[in-house]
Amino acid sequence: MTDTDSQGSPGVRSLFSGDGRLTTIPRKAARREQLLAHLAGTLFEPGRSYSEREVNETLRAVHDDYPALRRFLVEAGHLARPQDGSSYRRAA
Repeated sequence: MTDTDSQGSPGVRSLFSGDGRLTTIPRKAARREQLLAHLAGTLFEPGRSYSEREVNETLRAVHDDYPALRRFLVEAGHLARPQDGSSYRRAA
């Protein structure tokens, strides 16, 4: 996996520290959308169902504010969950 594959475009790459952790969640909607698309595409497999715990653990490895990342991913349509919140899936 190349550096671009693991951390996306140069704009997204600049949001990560050398150890692969996200340094900040962008406030600007366009930049945040770019980050969310990258996270969804690299952290979650299409067609696989994830428990909330699995989503939390995956996102915690990237940033301490994993609840915000999870909420942003759902609100932006990158992760889908049923009404009861029982599972998450990467949206198509």
